[in-house]
Amino acid sequence: MAYLGLGLTGEAGEVANKVKKIYRDKNGNFDDVTNQSVAGELGDVLWYLARLADEMGLSLNDLADANVVKLRDRKARNVIAGSGDNR
Repeated sequence: MAYLGLGLTGEAGEVANKVKKIYRDKNGNFDDVTNQSVAGELGDVLWYLARLADEMGLSLNDLADANVVKLRDRKARNVIAGSGDNR
C-alpha cells in the first residue's frame, strides 16, 4: 500500500511539474508535444490509482460514481466552492 500511495503522489507531482513548466516556458500553450508528455504521466497516475483502488477492494467506476454524488450534493447545498472535506 505504501509503495502504491507514494507512487501515486510521485506521479501526480510529475504531472504538476510538467504543467508548471508549460506555463513557465511556453506561456501556458499546450501543443501536441506537451499534451503527449503530460498524457504519459497521467497514464502513470492512472496505473497507480487503479492498483491502489484494487488493493483496497474498490473499483474506479464506484469511486467515480461516489464522487459525482458527493459533488452534486455539494452543489445542491451551495457549498461546491470552498475547502475542507466536510462541506
